[in-house]
Amino acid sequence: MKVFDSLSYPSLVMTPDKIIVSGNQVFLDKFKTTLKDIVGKACHEVFYSARQCPNKKCPLPTVMAERKGQSILHSDTTKTRKKLWEDRVFSPILGDDGEVAYILESVRDVTRVKNLEIALKETEAFLEKIITGSPIAIVVADRYGNILLMNPSAQELFGYSSAEAATTVSAVDLFPEGVAADIKESLKNENLGGKGKLTGMSTTIVNSDGAEIPVEITASIIYEDDEEIAVVGIYTDLREKLAAKSKLKETQARLAQSEKMASIGHLAAGVAHEINNPLTGILFYAEMKLAALAAEDPERGEVAAVIEDVNRCRDIVKNLLAYSRQSNPTKEIIQLNEVIDQSLALIRDPKLLINTEIVKDIYADKMLVHVDRNQVCRVVINLVMNAVSSMEGTGKLIFRTYRDAARQKAVLEIEDSGHGIPAEHLPRIFDPFFTTKKLGEGTGLGLSTVYGLIQENKGLIEVKQTGEKGTTFRVELPLFQSLA
Repeated sequence: MKVFDSLSYPSLVMTPDKIIVSGNQVFLDKFKTTLKDIVGKACHEVFYSARQCPNKKCPLPTVMAERKGQSILHSDTTKTRKKLWEDRVFSPILGDDGEVAYILESVRDVTRVKNLEIALKETEAFLEKIITGSPIAIVVADRYGNILLMNPSAQELFGYSSAEAATTVSAVDLFPEGVAADIKESLKNENLGGKGKLTGMSTTIVNSDGAEIPVEITASIIYEDDEEIAVVGIYTDLREKLAAKSKLKETQARLAQSEKMASIGHLAAGVAHEINNPLTGILFYAEMKLAALAAEDPERGEVAAVIEDVNRCRDIVKNLLAYSRQSNPTKEIIQLNEVIDQSLALIRDPKLLINTEIVKDIYADKMLVHVDRNQVCRVVINLVMNAVSSMEGTGKLIFRTYRDAARQKAVLEIEDSGHGIPAEHLPRIFDPFFTTKKLGEGTGLGLSTVYGLIQENKGLIEVKQTGEKGTTFRVELPLFQSLA
């Protein structure tokens, strides 16, 4: 009896027909009762205060049949709605004949363990929801590179289903050759982010189609008893970020170019006005001198040369004024496609294009723009002259027009098969007086004038592409929006 009372768990001894014959002191203290109150009663009368046992899953019949211990988890709720959990263990006590003579029932309070188990399951479920619902791609692989987990965002990024990732893909397959090894080495470098940690490393992954995607990876090694068992990788797709950064850089470059051109434009306008006045006087007196000379006078040739040079200077001044937008444009509604033929007809020397194949890829529908026709023609002529110069008189010239419906723009592209523009010259091609031609062959005002004229007509000009096979200039103008 002393051994029975020394048991740390509340315990009862009962006959095979569930009649209590004894209870230890721990049981009596826990349930605040006495032996007199429980001996002779059925166990369900003590536990449930009921004439019939309400527990349909009572393990007692199994204990009797198999003569082996059994247990059952029982829960109860207090008046304060606190959940209690008990593990009731039924152990057979065998007689000399090997049959069950008595049953020892012990009651073990497992409320704390059960609550921890429930909390753990809730935490696991919560973490699973976070991982599953995360917009960031998460991949977990074991130490051998086998993929254990790939959340939906990672499946979308890499292009593999969860089943494919687990059965046919290795973590090494997610990167270009050699990159996975570099990441593993970086993870073990304590100077980068600490032992087993890697933060914010820019790298490249490979999706199921073989396409390379720029990403930022944050990774961590999972240890168990100082042994590596898995690696977690978190991937952020950088494509949109890099595209936005590139767009911002392009916008900043355009803004800087516009500001630079505006400053130079003011200077050009001042210079043009200052030069124009003396040129007018020189031209006036030269023409008077020429009119006064006899037809056979040898000085006529020299005076005519002066007049020609003055007129050339005046043309340069006109270009400066056009570049600086000091002219007065006359705008009208025109069909952009018509400008190509009109411009080609205005080229003074038709022989320039005699060895040039002209291809017209023209948009079928009309594209109306509200511009100064003459100014746009000058733009096309200047671009054609540049193209012919680049092709050295022989090559292919493509005129392409189309509508950018999303941005409500009419687009004209002029593509040549020339030698292209060197990369170091691209940032300066629209600067006034910048030229790669020999001294005396060009003023460097052609493209700067084109830039000013397009700005005057609220458009945009840029080099779409250039290389050894030629250059494509892209001009866009706002489509005319009828108020009707």
